[in-house]
This record gives sequence, structure tokens and C-alpha cells, in this order.
Amino acid sequence: MSPDYFTLFSLPQHLHLDLAALEKAFYAQSRKLHPDRFASQPLEAQQAALAASSQLNDAYRTLRDPILRTEYLLSLQGIQLEEQSRAATDLAKASGITKKQVAPPDLLEEAFELNMALEEMKMGGDDPDAREQLEIARVKFTAMLTEAHEQLEALWTAWDTAVDTSNEASKDSAKQAMVALLNRRTYIRNLVRDVIAALE
Repeated sequence: MSPDYFTLFSLPQHLHLDLAALEKAFYAQSRKLHPDRFASQPLEAQQAALAASSQLNDAYRTLRDPILRTEYLLSLQGIQLEEQSRAATDLAKASGITKKQVAPPDLLEEAFELNMALEEMKMGGDDPDAREQLEIARVKFTAMLTEAHEQLEALWTAWDTAVDTSNEASKDSAKQAMVALLNRRTYIRNLVRDVIAALE
């Protein structure tokens, strides 16, 4: 069984990571797996080094990005976020259906109004009122995205503290809060994307 990405770099399962230490560990291991070092080795050894190098690159890319790192850590905890799920994305593409959106209850009304404004833009061309409404929505939802990120950072601190103190109850609480917040963030990010696309 392959080691998890944190173990691969000898790092704790923290959400606040020392990115300089991560980068240093990545380059040190990359040098050891460089194809030139295996050029005279049997094909099996070359393929094993290539596979290890590929895993190392995936691990580095994942841990370097705070959102991917959070989603990965949650997956280690047995949580597969529906909206981030590769299987759900692939299924939606194959079947032609829209992937399920987990709409936060407090955003339902605003999302409905936004969708109405988006429809008006599509139907009526460049309506100044609809454009102004969308611009207001863009600013508002972008601010919500920033707020969600700040809340996530606080949860990363709570998680790291719980890991360091082996507090399972705190870990579980932080985990559940991160799941809800990541789903909310994805929903808001999609709204922002739709608004920007309409304004362009």
C-alpha cells in the first residue's frame, strides 16, 4: 500500500504546512527518482521509478494547494465530498446530467434571484439593469468566497491543534465544519463563475 501524501514528505497531517519544507523535500526526492539515475537499470526498475515520480508529483501538487490539501486530508478521514468527487464529475459528463449542487439554505433565495438575472441577460441581451444586478452579485459573492476562505483557515488551525493534542472530538468537529464549508465554498465559487461568464 502506498504511503499517504503527508507521510511521503515526512510531514504531519496538518492543514497549515511549512511550504518551504514541502518544496525542499519534494526536490530532494525528485532528484533521487530522476530518469537518468535509472537509465542503466532493468525496465522494471525504470517503470517503478517513473510510477514513484508520478505519485510524488501528484502528492506535491495536492499538498501545495490549501484547498486540495484539505480535500485530500478529508478523503484520508473517509470523507468523499460529493461536489469534488471525480466519480461524480465523470458520471455527470457521461450521462449529460448536471452534477448535484449542495445549495446552502441561506443562499437559496439569492441564488434564485441571481439565476433570474442570468436568464434575463441571456434573453434580453445587454440589459443595463440586469448587468448592474450581476455586478452587485459578483462583488457580494466574491466577498463571501473570501469570508469562506478565512473561516477555513480558522478550521485548519483547529484541526492542527486537535491533531497535536490527539483530541478526537475536536478533530471530528473541525472535520464536519470543513465539509460544510467546502461545499458552501464550491457553491459560491460556481455562482461567481456564472456571473463572470455572463458579464463577459
